[in-house]
Order: sequence, then C-alpha cells, then structure tokens
Amino acid sequence: MVSISVCIIGKNEEENIEKCLEPLTHYPFEIIYVDTGSTDRTKELAAKYTDKIYDFTWIGDFSAARNFSLEKASHNYVLVLDCDEHLTALDLDGLCEAIETHPRNSVGQILRKSFSDSHYRKEYSLELVDRLFHKRTFHYIYLIHEQVADLKTGRTDYERYEIPVEVDHVGYVGTLDEKRRKAERNNALLFKEMERDPTEPYFPFQVAQSYNLIDDFENAYIYYKKAFELPLLMENEWVHVMANNFINVMVQTGRAEEALALYTPVYEDYAHSQQFLCSFGALYLNQDPPQPLKAMMEFVKALQCTPESESEDYSGMALFSMGFANELLGNLPAAASFLEKAAAKGYPLALEKLEELRNM
Repeated sequence: MVSISVCIIGKNEEENIEKCLEPLTHYPFEIIYVDTGSTDRTKELAAKYTDKIYDFTWIGDFSAARNFSLEKASHNYVLVLDCDEHLTALDLDGLCEAIETHPRNSVGQILRKSFSDSHYRKEYSLELVDRLFHKRTFHYIYLIHEQVADLKTGRTDYERYEIPVEVDHVGYVGTLDEKRRKAERNNALLFKEMERDPTEPYFPFQVAQSYNLIDDFENAYIYYKKAFELPLLMENEWVHVMANNFINVMVQTGRAEEALALYTPVYEDYAHSQQFLCSFGALYLNQDPPQPLKAMMEFVKALQCTPESESEDYSGMALFSMGFANELLGNLPAAASFLEKAAAKGYPLALEKLEELRNM
C-alpha cells in the first residue's frame, strides 16, 4: 500500500471545506490543510477532520502556498485537491496499483466534473487534471493557475497517466458580478506573470479563459490571439484546449471566417482530436452562407476518432452537430435521427433541439 498525503489550500471556505474533507476520512490518507488567511469558520470546521492544519501568510502566489503544503506532507506521494472540489469516486487499490506501475517522473490525472452557471454552455464539463505526483520530483510554478512542473528542469510536458479518482468541482458560479470579480482577481496575478515572462503563451491563454468564462468574448479573443502569436509547444495539452476555445470565441464574435483561415494551414497539427474536429466543423456551419456538407465531413471524422478517455469523448457533440447540419440541408428525418443518438450519448442540448425540431 502506497502512503499518500492529500494537500489542500484555502481561504474563507466554510461553505465547502467539510464537503471537501469528510470523504477523505474514509481512506488511509494524511490530510494536510493550509489556510491562507481565513476570517470565517474554515479552520474550525477543518479541525473536525484533520489535526494537520497550518497557516501560510498570503503573498499573492498560489504556487508558494501549494509548495508550502507539500513541505508539510509526511509522505512522498501527494494528491492535491481544492476546497471547492469533493470526491465522488476513488478506487484505493487501483490508485496504488497505478502509482506502483508508473515511474516517479510521471504525474497522475484525476477526472474532474466542473459545474458552471454559464447560460450557453453545458451544465458541466469533464477534464483530466494533473493532481498526483512524487513531491521530490515535482513542485508548482506560476502565481495563479499553477502548474505541476519538474523540480530540476521546470518542464510541464512529462508523462501523464489516469488514476481512479473523480471529483466534482464548483467552477465559475454565482452572480455575474461575483464571477467578474473572480476573473479580475485572477487576471491581476496573470498580468504580473505576463510582465515577468512576455514570451510564455500560457499566461495570455489563462487571461482569455477568465474572460471567456464571464462571456466577455471580445477580451477573450484579444488574449487568445496574443497567445497564438507566441511560440507554442504542441506537446502541451493546453495548447489543444486553447485552440478549441479560440475557435469557439471567434464564432461567438462573428469571426468564423478568420478562424477558418487561421486553422486550415495547421489543420494536421490538431486533427487527431475529436473536440477540434467538432470545432472545425462548426466553423463551416458559421460561414456566410453555411457549408453543411463540409461540416458533416469533419463531424464524420470526429466520430471515427477513438477518444483518449471517457472524459474526452465528444461523439455526442459530433452527433448533435450532424443533426443541425442535416436540418440546414432540409433533411429533417436524418436530423432527428442524429439528435436522438446525441441524446442517447447524454449531450445536454439534444433533447431540447429534438423537441424544437418535432414542433416545426
């Protein structure tokens, strides 16, 4: 059995801390909680679940707080969680087996379901995030949106493997003003990082993400564009995420033609991804006039791709988009058929669109 420390940092999280910590007590983990200046009952509530509670003076640096929590961990292998995350599934035997069968210089990824209030997105999104590693091999870098990096080289393009840990995450929720304040706080730190290293595309990418999450698509467009004007390391997973988000923002801002011109020359760099093929197909649907037949070709390619994992299966999106393309072509029976298949895959908007189609 591998010994594991769970490391968590937080501030004023009395609404979330018990939901985060209580599930962890059902496993033989050491629980480390680092508080960065709470003025509510967070520390008092955390003490019900662990006596490993430490104070850290906040210096506007999330990585510094994370690395302090790693120092306090008794075990070499650490699992990192946030206060607004809580376990929904964990296979302890499978977790230990995954650690034992992967080298120390690799990083385990958990499956995270992130919920959002945004009116035009899905109710949640699934993603794999780097969260388990050997603390003598890795640490955190960046002031905010901190990244796991090799201690010796600083590189973030290490081997990754999935571990049987799943969490729910409360993302950008609350009122628009609350979400905007969170974005402004995050971006203030990111602007500092951009001043420190203006050649690193990760920082404008994260600024763009912040604007995207509060539906400020014009500012999101500006910073995605800045990121793509810098040298990109295609091995970094977030580059592919950024490409899809940039395409979607360009669609939102009426720049589908620009997006098609930008990504057609580099199509082969991204075409192995179901998500990219879906986004690229959507560009054809948003041309003036729409080009549903070309879009359909991209969606077919997406369905022929083998998803890397369950969390990266975009076949529901492809089927939904094929339904929309067939509607544009006037083939309503085919459109309904594809929407039914998308609904069977659990795609959130499929049933609503299907009902709309049947009422036409």
